[in-house]
Amino acid sequence: MWNKDEIKGKGKQIEGAIKNKAGKLTDNPKLEAKGKAERVAGKVQEKTGEARRKVGKAAEKVDKAIAGKL
Repeated sequence: MWNKDEIKGKGKQIEGAIKNKAGKLTDNPKLEAKGKAERVAGKVQEKTGEARRKVGKAAEKVDKAIAGKL
């Protein structure tokens, strides 16, 4: 299950892609650059959320393993 950071990161990537394309179509380098930056920020946020989710799952497994041995 995705967490908030993963979902928001995907959203930023989509927004960035739209701005990037709009900047190219309108010959607006500032909008194009802003779109690229937003896509990168979204990718970072998504990967951060993914890492957090994986760490959480690993911690749950460890917790269950410890609880089973007690």
